[in-house]
Amino acid sequence: MNGRERLQEARRIVVKVGTSTLAHRTGKLNLYRIEQLVREIVDIANAGKEVVFVSSGAQAAGMAQLGLRQKPEDIPVRQVLAAIGQGVLMHTYEKIFAEYGQTVGQVLLTKENAVRHNQYHHSREALQAMLAMGIIPVVNENDAVSVDEIKIGDNDNLAAIVATLVDADALIILSDIEGLYTANPATHPEAELIHEVSDITPAVEQLAGGAGSSIGTGGMYTKIEAAKIATSAGVTMAIAKGSRAHVLRELLTGELVGTVFAAKEAHLKVRKSWLAFGKDLRGDICVDEGCERAMRERGSSLLAAGITACEGDFSAGNTVRVLSAQRQEIARGIVNYDKETLTKIMGHQTEDFARLLGDRPQGEVKEEVIHRDNMVLMV
Repeated sequence: MNGRERLQEARRIVVKVGTSTLAHRTGKLNLYRIEQLVREIVDIANAGKEVVFVSSGAQAAGMAQLGLRQKPEDIPVRQVLAAIGQGVLMHTYEKIFAEYGQTVGQVLLTKENAVRHNQYHHSREALQAMLAMGIIPVVNENDAVSVDEIKIGDNDNLAAIVATLVDADALIILSDIEGLYTANPATHPEAELIHEVSDITPAVEQLAGGAGSSIGTGGMYTKIEAAKIATSAGVTMAIAKGSRAHVLRELLTGELVGTVFAAKEAHLKVRKSWLAFGKDLRGDICVDEGCERAMRERGSSLLAAGITACEGDFSAGNTVRVLSAQRQEIARGIVNYDKETLTKIMGHQTEDFARLLGDRPQGEVKEEVIHRDNMVLMV
């Protein structure tokens, strides 16, 4: 079953809409487009499917309310805009959804809800309960209290994390671009739309561009990152142009619209999802081809002998990425050593650890750099 066939079969769907779709160039809300989207979402729910709606636009709504034309750099001011805009945006959604007989509930998340396992678990239960009650959750990052250190970073990744939280079958990201192209269509008119991506390789990652519109915050790069999260958790993801009429209906009926990223076959268990996508990434570990093959084919733990380099500033217990020789991400996991220690033992066999690490207590010396129980394959 290919990606578009999986979209047609999807029963639980996360729909993420970017600011550029929700707002005019003036920064004010595009009420006509919002009404169209709400009507499509409610129609999907009426067909017996479950929908989670991830919405950007709070800061844009706050800017319009205060008559600002340019997003300020000052974080406290942006928090104020989000606080004002959340109310405006939610009032708009409640009014339009109610016109179609649909109840919605607001859910505001921060990075803390993802990195702490108990909060990850409780967020998951709350969203699952809302869906079971026939309520459409309207999710946004809680910008009114978030700062750079705890922000998830963009609503593309937020949507992907939400998709893993609710065990979604599909994630649809509506943007100001039709999908992933062979080159930047703004500068290369000959660029062609890629209709389906079966595997997110380094070559695919290199196709990602920079930030999008002057109002929005996410570019194609964040969407590729979101696709890695979603597909690794068994979620089929699609990117399509949000201004396109009937775009959700077209995607869910299998029409050749946008770019579809095929899901990996197996869903991750809840703990593995949290481990892979809820934890802060603190560094990278590069491995050789033999080590990569052992991890891919046998699900082996990561041993020091296969490590060629390590980057970042991580401590024991932090989560890191594992990269192939071609720098493709192949796994994420909790590392047993800090960077300084790992630099000493990488490339060596376990029996060399005592000589390399000196009189370290026996309990602190681990055979595995990352144990397979604490590792998630991303390929």
